[in-house]
Amino acid sequence: MSFDLSRLSLLYSPRLSYSSHAAAKKGDVRCSMKSYRLSELSFSQVENLKSRPRIDFSSIFTTVNPIIDAVRSQGDVAVKEYTERFDKVQLSKVVEDVSELPIPELDPTVKEAFDVAYDNIYAFHLAQKSTEKSVENMKGVRCKRVSRSIGSVGLYVPGGTAVLPSTALMLAIPAQIAGCKTVVLATPPTKEGSICKEVLNCAKRAGVTHILKAGGAQAIAAMAWGTDSCPKVEKIFGPGNQYVTAAKMILQNSEAMVSIDMPAGPSEVLVIADEHANPVYIAADLLSQAEHGPDSQVVLVVVGNGVNLKAIEEEIAKQCKSLPRGEFASKALSHSFTVFARDMIEAITFSNLYAPEHLIINVKDAEKWEGLVENAGSVFIGQWTPESVGDYASGTNHVLPTYGYARMYSGVSLDSFLKFMTVQSLTEEGLRNLGPYVATMADIEGLDAHKRAVTLRLKDIEAKQPSQTK
Repeated sequence: MSFDLSRLSLLYSPRLSYSSHAAAKKGDVRCSMKSYRLSELSFSQVENLKSRPRIDFSSIFTTVNPIIDAVRSQGDVAVKEYTERFDKVQLSKVVEDVSELPIPELDPTVKEAFDVAYDNIYAFHLAQKSTEKSVENMKGVRCKRVSRSIGSVGLYVPGGTAVLPSTALMLAIPAQIAGCKTVVLATPPTKEGSICKEVLNCAKRAGVTHILKAGGAQAIAAMAWGTDSCPKVEKIFGPGNQYVTAAKMILQNSEAMVSIDMPAGPSEVLVIADEHANPVYIAADLLSQAEHGPDSQVVLVVVGNGVNLKAIEEEIAKQCKSLPRGEFASKALSHSFTVFARDMIEAITFSNLYAPEHLIINVKDAEKWEGLVENAGSVFIGQWTPESVGDYASGTNHVLPTYGYARMYSGVSLDSFLKFMTVQSLTEEGLRNLGPYVATMADIEGLDAHKRAVTLRLKDIEAKQPSQTK
């Protein structure tokens, strides 16, 4: 099944449909979303609608650049100073050798949950291993592609407004499967200067070699440049706030010679729902991303005319009011929105334009629409598949492209921790078969040395022919 992307632009008329829904209060907590009807928007209005809340990176770069420079020149000393300034923690030791740390004691229920998550994530990423294939393109010409692990990697596990040990699993497990030799995990320290025990548990199980007790731009810089105690890494992974993202962006274009997984921004979800979707589930799914932080964005796409929007609004208000992180969620909802689509084609067309980090399709016969999804970090099909399962334990990776980057980036996978080399091998017969074509192409491009590298060999082969035929 296919559809015409141009159809969406043909549906618009200039009038903008907007409403501000009833708010709920818990102190100054308000839960409201704007709404728009796709069939009443112009193409330019839809283009604006798909844009995320603007991040002023110019001012952020001004803050981050001095941190990066200080860590480059002062190493561990700068890391300690910035950790004390930003996290109010005095570090006696910046980096811990994971092998020297004891296995932390966890509540049995907590340990079981993380064990199940580990097993599922490991199984899904192990299945991503590809078999090496060798192709003989013509007689005597054999080519193949081989993979090798990236030698040293840095994993950033946020710990600001929420500690995220699940991210430790999402990043460390594929690194473990890939066979990365040096794995540095950076995470902000606790107020006592120690490591969150759940993060440490995940790190030990998944083969992390070093833990850098720092967060923010200073942690990214320490892994990129290396310090006396922190090994330099070749690629940095993981989500983070705007300062972490800015540091990754700056350092990947610097003399640090470091790569990053992807550009990343605030967390987001787009939920497509029809009249069969439970309003309680819809509200819970939207709030599960809104609670990440005030800069998150959630989008509800209502399909058809039978959806009880009032019930959804009431559920959002009710659940938001009762959340411990309700204030974060309400701020995220203030720049989130609902759009009304006439049918599933229009709904998925808009979703593909928006390119969400997470896409939930909560409609009747949801499976049949999967094939139309082109741009999304991770997709959740049907009413029994909340986004939370992907965040924690279904097995898929939760480190995903945000801010519309799902149009050209993929989420973290086993391949993210590998590099690939091509290998070719020619026999004498292979060079006789292929060489003349290569020489002709090199001659066309005026690269005589390229041509001679082939023709000199061909002459030697020809010189041997008379003696072999006598």
